Order: sequence, then C-alpha cells, then structure tokens
Amino acid sequence: MTSSGRIALAALAVALLAGDAVARERGEVTAPRPTGTQEAGVVAVLVDQSTQQPVVVLEGKRDKRTLTMAIGLAEATGIALPLQGVTPPRPLTHDLFLTMFGRLKVSLREVVIHDFRDNTYFATVHLVVDGAAMTLDSRPSDAIALALRAKAPVFVQDRVFERGTVPDAPAPKQRPI
Repeated sequence: MTSSGRIALAALAVALLAGDAVARERGEVTAPRPTGTQEAGVVAVLVDQSTQQPVVVLEGKRDKRTLTMAIGLAEATGIALPLQGVTPPRPLTHDLFLTMFGRLKVSLREVVIHDFRDNTYFATVHLVVDGAAMTLDSRPSDAIALALRAKAPVFVQDRVFERGTVPDAPAPKQRPI
C-alpha cells in the first residue's frame, strides 16, 4: 500500500471513530442486542379488549422485552390455571399429557418459541426419553401450558421478540382472564 493510501485509510478510521464518539455523546448509538435465545417468564393471560381474543404475555428475563401472543380460549385456560395455582377437579389435556409422560418415563426439559412468520408463532417441546433428546413441533400455547405444569423453562428466540413485537404501537386494552 502506498503512503497516500495509508494516510487516506488512517484519515477514514479517525473520521469514523470521531463520528461514533459524537453519536454516543448525543445518545444516538444503542448497543447491539444480543442474539440467540433467552428465558422468558409467563407474565399473564389476558383478554384483548379490542378483539376479545385471549393473549398470553411473555417477558424476556435478560432484557425485559415483552411478547404478546393471541391464543385460543381453551389454551388460555390451560395456561391461566397453573399460573394462578389452581388445580382443576378433572385433568385438562395438558395435565393428561404430563401424567402420561411421567408413566412413560419422559421428562419435559424445556420449550422454545423459535419462529414467527405469516402471523404464526412456532415452538418446539424438548423432551428426554430414556436419556435421549427428542424434539416435537408444538403450538406455543400448548408448549407453555406443558412447561408451566412441568416447571420447565420457556425460551424465546430473540428474533421472535423482534418480529413479534410492534415498536411504538399503543398497548391494547386488556383485562385478566
């Protein structure tokens, strides 16, 4: 590289660094968000007042982002009961599955909400069967209902928080179920 090329490269680097420092001073630069998966807590099951649709609200444990997913009424009940510490008089479908898992020596390790496309969320249920890992496709609402009962963690891919959350949108009016 020639001397003039090195000088031009150095000048460009100084200009970029100076611009970055000015942007940081003005508060214009935000740190990049981590990518990957983070554990999420199930915060609540609510009814969106504008649509009358049940929703489940998740919050990332690392960065406190929230994700609100529309779910069915039966799934809302399946999630709300263990959240409230209520045991139904007869087992619900999710209770039946966990009883069956226990008798078959299958354990629920975790659930992962891994994608959001075409306005649909996708999840996987991670099981351990005879010491071997097994993954099953699942609706997120069913996966969450199972995880709550099994006291297994719920994970959400960061890209799902990005795609599934509408920035600067007014929060829908909601009431608890």
